[in-house]
Amino acid sequence: MTTPEVPAATRIPEAVHRRRWAILGVLMLSLLIVVLDNSILNVAIKTISTPAPTGLGATQSELEWAINAYTLVFAGLLFTAGLLGDRLGRKKVLVGGLVAFGLGSALAAESGSPVQLIAFRALMGLGAAFVMPATLAVLMNVFERDEQPKAIGIWAGGVGLAIAIGPITGGLLLDHFWWGSVFLVNVPIVIVAVVLMLILVPDSRDPKPGRIDLVGVALSVVGLVLLVYGIIKGGQLADFTAPTVLTTIGAGLAVLIGFVLYEKRSDHPSIDISYFKNKVFSAAIAAIALVFFALMGVTFFSVFYTQSVRGYSPLQTGLLMLPLAASQLIFAPRARLVVDRFGVRAVTTGGLVLLAAMLAAFNLLDANTPIWLLEVIFFLMGTGMAHVMTPTSVVIMQALPREKAGSASALSNTFRQVGGALGIAVLGSVLSTAYRSQIQDKLGLLPPGLRHTAGESIEATLGIAAKLGPRGDALVGAANDSFLHAMHVTALCGAAVAIVSAVVTAMFLPGRAPQEAVGETSEEAVRAGR
Repeated sequence: MTTPEVPAATRIPEAVHRRRWAILGVLMLSLLIVVLDNSILNVAIKTISTPAPTGLGATQSELEWAINAYTLVFAGLLFTAGLLGDRLGRKKVLVGGLVAFGLGSALAAESGSPVQLIAFRALMGLGAAFVMPATLAVLMNVFERDEQPKAIGIWAGGVGLAIAIGPITGGLLLDHFWWGSVFLVNVPIVIVAVVLMLILVPDSRDPKPGRIDLVGVALSVVGLVLLVYGIIKGGQLADFTAPTVLTTIGAGLAVLIGFVLYEKRSDHPSIDISYFKNKVFSAAIAAIALVFFALMGVTFFSVFYTQSVRGYSPLQTGLLMLPLAASQLIFAPRARLVVDRFGVRAVTTGGLVLLAAMLAAFNLLDANTPIWLLEVIFFLMGTGMAHVMTPTSVVIMQALPREKAGSASALSNTFRQVGGALGIAVLGSVLSTAYRSQIQDKLGLLPPGLRHTAGESIEATLGIAAKLGPRGDALVGAANDSFLHAMHVTALCGAAVAIVSAVVTAMFLPGRAPQEAVGETSEEAVRAGR
């Protein structure tokens, strides 16, 4: 895979070039709120699952939908957002997305039921869909080619910063305010970001934009919703062979296959399927998707481990997740230096193997394990992720010409979010199924009407145990043991996914940063499969 030749004369206006680092700071602030929202929510999910007035009494499946409503709308609309940014101007789309995200955040903070929260999270996902690809697209248009890997590394490090700030901020808010404050905090950040965006960021667009692919967008959204709904339903029922589950999953897969076939025949596709003929490009996309599949699923269950099993507060949980974020913040901007020395393949594959090992290491954790072991696992997980995200993001973004930066960013972010949504759905369902199967035999003393509810999640079991008083003490121990078993099974599934991704990158990513064929255009290099 090669990159387009950089002309001797700079393509970036001098006024823009001088303030490029300030612009990157504004873009990272916009990125911050998108990532911050999910990392804050991860700390708040236990509180939201608590019955009113403390929380909303959301079930595990409703919690999964509160997360996935955001990621599904986000992933489904990223194609369109990238194309609209290329056509209408990335700055306009970015500002519009920020406003929609801020409005959704304010409404989510005032939700009166899990259903309302899910709906407003979907609105936030719509806004985020227009923010995320535009930040990377603008970056590609304010930095020259030689500075892009460094800028992308800093951009990726911003994800680590958001992951660090999110849980700590969420913990502080939950210690002093009601659960809705974790969403309301987004509003002032949005206001600051919009003002700075209007002042500093230049607009850019594709001089030859394509038409909007309405049919493709509809097919992708419907297919993803059906697929994820079927997976979540299977976990809720603890039966993936149920007719409703099989039918829904099958329908989702059929619609997604139809989406791919339609895109191949369309003269204005959301995704140019020909790009995936390049094994390097496809492997980089797959690596990003599978990393987030594993990471989002693990983050989902680790919060219940620290809060429900170990008894830590939301703030303490946020602090415990700090090593995961700190290692990304430290290593993501420096990963390009390691790539220069060892090549994309070695660095990315090594990062995935490290991530898989740390996921498997969750099996070492029980109710009394020294907490420093979890800190080491988190730090090394973040280190592995940093050495996957930066090289693959550079490979993907430099595969297409600068004018198509919105589309390239949309592809990268779409597969990242789809991977994350499926990770929460699949691994969340594995967790739910394993927990229910383990706890079921220990619920015999409960009235028949409570057994199904108590088996849904550890929070549901602990909630019923609390109402039973001293008679519920035995149920607490059984709930903890069952959850630890379920967590171990789920972590091993995540590790297996990371290993599959490592095999893909080892087979198809280049051994070193490709320098040959510098005179070709990006499109020619992609079609050549280099």
